[in-house]
Amino acid sequence: MATYKKRGYKPKTKVEKKEAIEDESTTAEVFNTLDEGANRTEAWVEKNQKVILGIVGVIAICVLGYLAFDQFIQKPKEMEASNEIYQAQKYYEQALTADASDSLYLRSLNGGQGKLGMLDIIDEYGGTKAGNMAKYYAGVSYLNMNDYSNGIKYLDDFNGEETILGPVAKGALGDAFVQLNQKEDALKYYEQAATLSVDDFSAPKYLLKAGVTAIDLGNASVAVKHLKTITEKYPNSAEAAKAIAYLGMAEAMN
Repeated sequence: MATYKKRGYKPKTKVEKKEAIEDESTTAEVFNTLDEGANRTEAWVEKNQKVILGIVGVIAICVLGYLAFDQFIQKPKEMEASNEIYQAQKYYEQALTADASDSLYLRSLNGGQGKLGMLDIIDEYGGTKAGNMAKYYAGVSYLNMNDYSNGIKYLDDFNGEETILGPVAKGALGDAFVQLNQKEDALKYYEQAATLSVDDFSAPKYLLKAGVTAIDLGNASVAVKHLKTITEKYPNSAEAAKAIAYLGMAEAMN
């Protein structure tokens, strides 16, 4: 068993001298191993120096290329798209409150007064935030004109994960599939809308639609699950009373 020895301690017995020799031998072996490893690493680096420098160069070019693209292409394009969408968005907002709204929705989609419509913005600025929003506006415009196929097409392509419109778009897709009598698809989108909702107003609304749709499909267990979530988690919501009534229907189906 090794014992602690102060620095400068000189071995006296044969055993201690033997241990000292073994310690020195082990230390020398460790350093030799480290030196050999370092030498091999240096040799490998020297041998593959061109490859390493090439890889570093490619990475540097990619990083600089991305920064240049973002600064000189993407940002100006984002600003340009934001300016271009203004008039089309104005038509869309007017259509939401107008009695004869179809003509305004068409202007929003196709443009007017020399300005681009949502469809043009999608084509020309599809990779921008404004281009993504144009897909939402186009989808809702088509739905409000009862063109459910085109409404579904654009809303399904809309990326709403980073916007408050994410659950609204999913709920609108659910409504569209109900109109097309594709209730299994409608249920899926209502469930997604409820999952994405982060407030006590939207979530129970989509849960109720999901519950009612599940009843129409004859899926009692799914209906009970969604309706019970409303009564237990959102008892003070506007949908709670309706949920209780539908829950009785769903439970009676079992």
